[in-house]
Amino acid sequence: MTTNVNTRVLYAAHDDGIYLAVVDITNPAFSVVLTDDEIAAMADRHIVELAQQKAMASVIQEALQQSQIGRSLQAASGSYLAGMPTYVLKLGPENLGAAETNPIDRHIAASFPALALRIRLQDMARLLADGLAGMSIDPQRQVRLINIAGGPASDSWNALILLQAERPGMLEGREILIAVLDLDEVGPAFGRRAVVALCAPGAPLTGLDIAMRHVPYAWSDTNRMRDILRELNAREAACAISSEGGLFEYGSDAEVIANLTVLDAETGADAIVVGSVTRESELMRASQGVHRILLQPRTMDRFQTLAAEAGWAVKRAIERPLSYHVLLAKKRS
Repeated sequence: MTTNVNTRVLYAAHDDGIYLAVVDITNPAFSVVLTDDEIAAMADRHIVELAQQKAMASVIQEALQQSQIGRSLQAASGSYLAGMPTYVLKLGPENLGAAETNPIDRHIAASFPALALRIRLQDMARLLADGLAGMSIDPQRQVRLINIAGGPASDSWNALILLQAERPGMLEGREILIAVLDLDEVGPAFGRRAVVALCAPGAPLTGLDIAMRHVPYAWSDTNRMRDILRELNAREAACAISSEGGLFEYGSDAEVIANLTVLDAETGADAIVVGSVTRESELMRASQGVHRILLQPRTMDRFQTLAAEAGWAVKRAIERPLSYHVLLAKKRS
């Protein structure tokens, strides 16, 4: 395992001409190092903050109108937070660009929910990297990272950064494709430019053969999922599927089962699925009472039951205040 620490922050162009930092969780500029007790204490304080926010709702809504990130949060009410606003929250307050210099933006980026997103990204990348490391990736086997509702797919490229840092040579010479299955085009477009920056000379993924493809997909159309997986040669490839802040957070029980069932049928025996599951908890109930984003909170027992019905077993689960971060493998494997 390499001990080199990269501290150079890379940037990629967003569609509106703004340059955003490229999140690399191995870089101290982005990494979050906290104990479970510290995170739990922050979560407890945030419950109190949410009660205060609810009492001052009109004042807060007016303030959010003055903030780029705030307006995105308001647009998510009764819906979902889009890929690029979610990505901006993962940058942390110190890495916001010139377009996000409003003090309110920085306050939001320093909040507990934004911190939870940064931790979620780290957990997802870790689970993906560990899952890929356990597969048989011979020189002839393609590598497919399939990202459902992934936006920029920062969990996918960070998993590759971890593997490249910890297992030098493992990915060299492999054909690697990140396929982003998402209705949104803006997030994947930024993700593609971020991957180009990461593969440049001297960057964390230099020398690797990585392509990124956007595939329009709504998770209600599982017949489309079947066709996509066949086009990607998912049965033969080393296949790691992920959905960070996507299918398992917003999808209905029926949609979760339907997508996992197709993934079971159309991928190889050693395929894995990594995802974040909205957690049924006091903190989540308090959060929904203020933000009203259409999440689908579940207990771990409930999610395990859904996964099992579709042929998958939860092999690892990281419990966080707002979500569970899970690694699934096929039950028969």
